[in-house]
Amino acid sequence: MRRVAAQGEYGGGFFEMLFRGPGGSRNESAPANYRQFPADLGPGMVESPNQPGQPVMDPRFMKQEVSYDGTEGAGTIIINTRDRMLYLVQGEGRAVRYCIGVGRPGFTWSGVHHITNKREWPDWTPPDEMLRRRPDLPRHMAGGPENPLGARAMYLGSTLYRIHGSNEPWTIGTQVSSGCIRMRNEDVVDLYSRVKVGTKVVVM
Repeated sequence: MRRVAAQGEYGGGFFEMLFRGPGGSRNESAPANYRQFPADLGPGMVESPNQPGQPVMDPRFMKQEVSYDGTEGAGTIIINTRDRMLYLVQGEGRAVRYCIGVGRPGFTWSGVHHITNKREWPDWTPPDEMLRRRPDLPRHMAGGPENPLGARAMYLGSTLYRIHGSNEPWTIGTQVSSGCIRMRNEDVVDLYSRVKVGTKVVVM
């Protein structure tokens, strides 16, 4: 595994071409009846058109099926940290796309791993490195709705990194973690049900 800046060699136009075809972009205009939530909770949140003042997930960043023209086989997870999207390859030219939160500057990375463990409502024990940076954190936290790992976690090889849920959905689409990949709880439950231990994970 190597630690690199978010703009890897597979980011940008090439990566978008694989999943959306030439000319595709994740930065399409938002539907006219949505606007950025006034509190600016993050790029994935907008104001509900039906309940003013109520933040909701931007529909552009909701789980959806997209085209895929790459070479990875069905069942592979591909993570684009620059565009903050996770793709689960379906085969036959299709993939399921989820919006994610990624590592803040200095904590982004790339590499190829496999899922080595899966947990529902996982406990959280901050690693020593994190405790040195944040001595105010609890030494251990039982799984549950208040746990920062959210509803599900998938562990990547021998690293400290995980794909996990979040009790802070407004952080999806941002760079806030210490390298882990965050998803909405609804999305991580869906992904968890689709993959198994041994699944290949490509982080770009």
